[in-house]
Amino acid sequence: MEKPILVFQTDFTYKEGAVSAMHGVAKCVDPELDIFDASHEIPHFDAWSASYRLWQTVRFWPKGTIFVSVVDPGVGTDRKAAAVRTKDGYYIITPDNGTLTHIATYHGIASLRRIDESYHRRPTSEGSSVFDGRDLFAYTAARLAAGQIVFEETGPEYPESELVRFPLLEASVDTDDTVRGYFEIADPNFGNLWSNIAAADFEHAGIREGDLLMLEIAHQGMTVLTTEVPFVKTYGSVEKGAPLLYVNELLRISAALREDNLMQSMALGFGPSWTVTIRKIG
Repeated sequence: MEKPILVFQTDFTYKEGAVSAMHGVAKCVDPELDIFDASHEIPHFDAWSASYRLWQTVRFWPKGTIFVSVVDPGVGTDRKAAAVRTKDGYYIITPDNGTLTHIATYHGIASLRRIDESYHRRPTSEGSSVFDGRDLFAYTAARLAAGQIVFEETGPEYPESELVRFPLLEASVDTDDTVRGYFEIADPNFGNLWSNIAAADFEHAGIREGDLLMLEIAHQGMTVLTTEVPFVKTYGSVEKGAPLLYVNELLRISAALREDNLMQSMALGFGPSWTVTIRKIG
């Protein structure tokens, strides 16, 4: 049988050898393993972003793919090292620190296990407690992909009720023309801000492509920006530098400036404290 693919994401960057070391450990387990990188530019210590990026990418890989996500500010503490099989057939190896929030909500968890570190830690690594990405997560995932262990051997099962989760807020349609939500994540390369408002929420509110909308952004309850903005199909529908709302590739409503960085230009951020209210004008 074809061996599962390994996909890595971390907050390590490529500035030193951590990513290469993880790849090397996996290849030492089995040189034939296919290894790919999702991102190693997750903001430092930001398990929320790690959770979102898994949800963003997992569904587009073949079923059976094994994801290793290491954003681990609690490395070496008693936080759980988790192995997950989702209801739709993916595997995630990661610290249980909130990173599984979106996966649990949108994919569903079929089985949740605590990795047995006494059995699955890379040999000769017992003296170090600060690089579980290499010595525990990459090693365990590689052994699973290579068929040296089966999923049930990763460790004892524990209840999903013990899973560490971030609160996920729901968008709301307050009236027939007003939608509320928050900026859930940013596109760090272009500065677009992605909300938790689904395209279906706009449809329910009667908002259609071409409508002019009033966008209000608040941070910790205080309004920081109120502006008129069109809801359009794509960036080229407005002039260079102009604001727009559009449906992104995950079918969520997003805000941008054409060929400019909205987040930097307007000093905006993301997370549950960055709320948005969108109302149709006229």
